Amino acid sequence: MKSSPKIISLPQHAAIIMDGNNRWAKEKGLPGVTGHQKGVERAREAVEHAVKRKLKILTLFTFSSENWGRSEEEVNLLMNLLAEALEDEVANLVKNSVQLKFVGDLDRFDSKLNMKMKDAEENTKVSSPLKKLDLVIAASYGGRWDIVEAAKKIRDLNKDVEINEELVNSFTSLSSFSDPDLCIRTGGDFRVSNFLLWHLAYTELYFSDKFWPDFDCNQFQLALDEYSRRQRRFGNKSNFEVT
Repeated sequence: MKSSPKIISLPQHAAIIMDGNNRWAKEKGLPGVTGHQKGVERAREAVEHAVKRKLKILTLFTFSSENWGRSEEEVNLLMNLLAEALEDEVANLVKNSVQLKFVGDLDRFDSKLNMKMKDAEENTKVSSPLKKLDLVIAASYGGRWDIVEAAKKIRDLNKDVEINEELVNSFTSLSSFSDPDLCIRTGGDFRVSNFLLWHLAYTELYFSDKFWPDFDCNQFQLALDEYSRRQRRFGNKSNFEVT
């Protein structure tokens, strides 16, 4: 009798904190812009690998609320890279049936870049049967900001409502998506750095020593393989036995 094939569990939604671009460049004696440019390439590869492995949602933390505090030169560099990436990558996203969504305090971007984001979202819209991946870009995003904004929207309802998890979640930036099953952080640090604080409650965490520019598809697959070996628990089940 043939044995049943092993079912490999994959996350439906993976989120990545793409850290280490500057340190990668510094370690190689290169200007910081080189690390960010290489990071854009890795982001493209991550999207392609997510499509290949048939993930449903990929969320990339590209620019945090705190990143606005960096030098004006670096912020301008990052804004230019984001604009260039939109111009270069939208056609490829359309080709691969990847739908783009930006989340965060987007009004902080200048009007020209903001318009490019909205156009990219509109141009990558695809009907559900054909869609291969939802790509969520967290830009000018912070987990605390997200929760505060949800609280403000609930306050502005101007009615007596029961405040529960479902209501709060409905006003967060990722309300249209399931919570991440897996969150990957590159760069060697062991923290989530104000990323998706509401949504990571039961997410499996994976930390890599690799800087983001070195986190290629093989590294991504290692993270997916590690996820498949884990047994997820959500607090409502226990292996405790009374003897």
